Amino acid sequence: MDRNNLLAILLITLIVAAWLIYNQMTAPDLPEKNQNINDSTLVEQKAQTDTASADSADDILSDSATSANASNVNELKFGKTFAPFANGNRKVITIETDLVTAKFSTMGGDLVKWELKNYKKWDKKPTQLISDKKGELFLEFLTYEGKKIDSRDLFFDFNLDKDYYQISGKDSILLNARLNVAPDKYINKTFVIYADKYHINTDISLQNMQSFIPERGYNFIWSDGLSYQEKNSVDESNSAEAMASMNGEIEYLNADESEEQRISPTGIVDYTAIKLKYFVAAIMPRPQGDFDGTIDLSGRQKAVRNEGLVEKYNMSYRIPYRNASSTNKFMVYIGPMEYDILSEYGLSETIDMGWKWLVRPIGEFFMLPILQFIHDFVPNYGVAIILFSILIKILLYPLSIQQMRSANKMKLLQPEMEKLREKYKDDNTKQQQATMKLYSEYGVNPAGGCLPLLLQMPILYSLWSILRSAIDLRQTEFIWWINDLSVPDVLVSLPFRIPLFNIDQFSGLALAMGVTMFIQQKLTITDPRQKAMVYMMPVMFTLLFSSFPSGLNLYYFMFNLVGIIQQVYINKFSKNQLTLDDLKKAPKKEGWFQKKLREAQEVAASQGKTVPGKKAGSGGTERKGYIPPKKKDVKKSSPKQGGKKKK
Repeated sequence: MDRNNLLAILLITLIVAAWLIYNQMTAPDLPEKNQNINDSTLVEQKAQTDTASADSADDILSDSATSANASNVNELKFGKTFAPFANGNRKVITIETDLVTAKFSTMGGDLVKWELKNYKKWDKKPTQLISDKKGELFLEFLTYEGKKIDSRDLFFDFNLDKDYYQISGKDSILLNARLNVAPDKYINKTFVIYADKYHINTDISLQNMQSFIPERGYNFIWSDGLSYQEKNSVDESNSAEAMASMNGEIEYLNADESEEQRISPTGIVDYTAIKLKYFVAAIMPRPQGDFDGTIDLSGRQKAVRNEGLVEKYNMSYRIPYRNASSTNKFMVYIGPMEYDILSEYGLSETIDMGWKWLVRPIGEFFMLPILQFIHDFVPNYGVAIILFSILIKILLYPLSIQQMRSANKMKLLQPEMEKLREKYKDDNTKQQQATMKLYSEYGVNPAGGCLPLLLQMPILYSLWSILRSAIDLRQTEFIWWINDLSVPDVLVSLPFRIPLFNIDQFSGLALAMGVTMFIQQKLTITDPRQKAMVYMMPVMFTLLFSSFPSGLNLYYFMFNLVGIIQQVYINKFSKNQLTLDDLKKAPKKEGWFQKKLREAQEVAASQGKTVPGKKAGSGGTERKGYIPPKKKDVKKSSPKQGGKKKK
């Protein structure tokens, strides 16, 4: 590149830089927060534009309304009745309690902020659950003029004068927001905030509004769900959903697609709720069972940066307006998914504890109380989980010991089975028959270890549900690098994601759990045909569990470790060491599996078929009391000349 080109590039760069600096110096100042909102800025918000100014609000309207002034703009949008309330000074009142910091705005008379004082976001910022900046718990209705009104666009009058209030103990404060449409005609919203509660009571009253609002009434709405609080948005989206408890049943809505999904159940409503992994917002009619009507739940899923996902949900009550004076009362809970707290409100079922009729009762009435009891004496939740896992392993000992003994019997038979495989390596049918005969001879049930494992599965799954969703583990430190038991304890990070498992990090406790699983497999699996499982299963579970909470991995690590100790004791130090002779001499008890196999053999034999363990036409398996039919005498033929008789 010659000198002229370099000079040209330098000159262009200087001109562009000078132009940018000049624009920044001459740009108008941005409006301050809480500044009075005039007509034009209100139009800008609703039209979602950045370029309209106070002098050009008419550009947003259609060509037929380009000459309208600001008041006509509001009239076209809100109608003659509600247009005057589209202008006003936005005022925010802050109410601080022992548990939350709440903010209410005169623009809409709505709740615009709900910050929990005892919880933090993943980045240590305050937990603020209101997702929509315009506010929640708003009204939406259609007027006789055909205008769709969102109460968040109108300015209400508050009964409180100061900007900040603080209450504590058993105190409460009443905030009244009123829209005086005409003398003795108004919309009134009342909020009662309690110092020691995560809920507020709200009443919505319409007085003599029948000439403006039809009988179809209005919708009482919470929109856009809750603000995400965890670092892993995919994990939080897996727990996010909307639900409605009505008519004695719960209906769920899970937004697993990008298109909006909607349900509109009708009946007697107990509550509607929108939940994340650890927090929930629920609207309950007061008194319970007082609302018999239709609700709308809708949700959508949206992809965000870094392969993240966000789910947004809306819940809405359809409230008819049939009397001149109408009041509907609700209780609104916005807080943590803590079991003891939610139980007070009848919201405990918002916590996912597994299948309602089997797994959930085990977790709700047995596992969770035990864990909480241990934590009452052991403040460190990591140590409490260790003690909890040891206790559960002891309680499951009768089941696990049967599983271990069955594994030991199979281990003793392994050399004999190897001989049979070698003897009948070219005949699978005979190999199966000889194997089943071997099981019967030594009284070994090949499925003996399956039943104890199946009986443990509901218990283990309920534990998984509790430890995965327990808010008590959230941001709780343990030791060393484990500073949050509710998220994976990252020990190693990779510059790429592992396919299928979609992880780019390894959990230290998941690795420890994988090692203990490998040792357990080595102690119990002796069949050479299953040798691959000894290595594959620990690797797969390590990869899978690397995305699980560290509290859950700590439990499984300790559970496996105690299991190894039990297995080593049985194998090395138990006084009742079994031998093949012991198995052979022991009284044979026909198990369920063996009984079903024998019955299948008998049925197959009666039909002239062959089943494993018996030749065709044998008439069934040999057993005590069974007398085979006598064979008919057959005249033996003399051997051919020159041949030899077999001895």
